[in-house]
Amino acid sequence: MTALSLQQLYQHMNQTMGPQEWLQPGTTFAQTPWEVMWGAILIQNTNWRNVIPALQNLEAKTAFEPQRVLTLSEAKVAEMIHSSGFYTRKAATLLAVASWTQRYDFDLTKMRQTSGKQLRTELLALRGIGPETADYILMYVLDVPHFMADKYAQRLFTQLGATYPNSYAAFQKKAEAQLQLDLAGYQNFHALIDNFEKSVRTTADFQASFLNEVHLVF
Repeated sequence: MTALSLQQLYQHMNQTMGPQEWLQPGTTFAQTPWEVMWGAILIQNTNWRNVIPALQNLEAKTAFEPQRVLTLSEAKVAEMIHSSGFYTRKAATLLAVASWTQRYDFDLTKMRQTSGKQLRTELLALRGIGPETADYILMYVLDVPHFMADKYAQRLFTQLGATYPNSYAAFQKKAEAQLQLDLAGYQNFHALIDNFEKSVRTTADFQASFLNEVHLVF
């Protein structure tokens, strides 16, 4: 068994799996930052297959522009994103987030010039935005680095024999105190963890993986 710190775990995963694609605008995942933002909401409690038709409808009607989203009724948005599930709640959240961006004149540059702490506080005050969705938007749209303490991170830490705080905020704070990563590093670590966990569906899968003999010291 090899004991690794969290920083060493990142390095080991990156060396073994290689740098990962993430939700950067202009990649196969998304063409614009706005598409990433709406996708962060639509992916809640579903899978990407169900999100794609909803995004296609949004693109056709609004080109993903928040000012055009705001011209639609909640009922119309719900109809357009029906495939993503929980469409009534998600429609309300989409409109709340679009309205929030209006405070910044729909200008991503202005948003990125605002402190990450303020942006996160404002996002968490919006209907339907929890810590994970807020951090997803902050990191992939607004360039604010964070450790994503999501279900995949929780599962990986458990598999590696590490205990972690029960609350999202405490888990995130403890992890970030042990990491020395820039924005690209945090984005890559999140993608590494998520992609690893998506490939490890059973105990046998994990035992056959390159992390089976690793113990995380956390």
